Amino acid sequence: MDQNTAYAICAFNDIPSQRAIGFHLMIVGEDGRPRPWPIVIVRWGKQVFGYLNRCPHNGVNLDWERNQFLDGNGTLLLCGKHGATFDLGSGHCVDGPCKGESLTPIALAVLDGDICVTGVTLVEDDETACEEEV
Repeated sequence: MDQNTAYAICAFNDIPSQRAIGFHLMIVGEDGRPRPWPIVIVRWGKQVFGYLNRCPHNGVNLDWERNQFLDGNGTLLLCGKHGATFDLGSGHCVDGPCKGESLTPIALAVLDGDICVTGVTLVEDDETACEEEV
């Protein structure tokens, strides 16, 4: 796996500030086989945070409806299944059945106006990967 490859997921401006959007990607697993890789990307001003879209409590997706990731105040990630809440910047569970655990972080980079995932190998369709500057 090339650790320097960055895969463009969406344009930075495709995610409004203080919003979160889910993406259903396919990753090349350690066994070389493709497997689903659902992630959520949060934008807060000029910062982006990425997490595996899987609650540490019981492995369900966080969004109870498509792209409904935030609590009523829009300041925490929320698991729609059992109500666990997570800090946007760290993924740390601050309340709920998995308090003290954390979401699995995803490495992101903003390159040429695109939000890209790094450090993984995605199953690519016809989109080209942008090369991260080392």
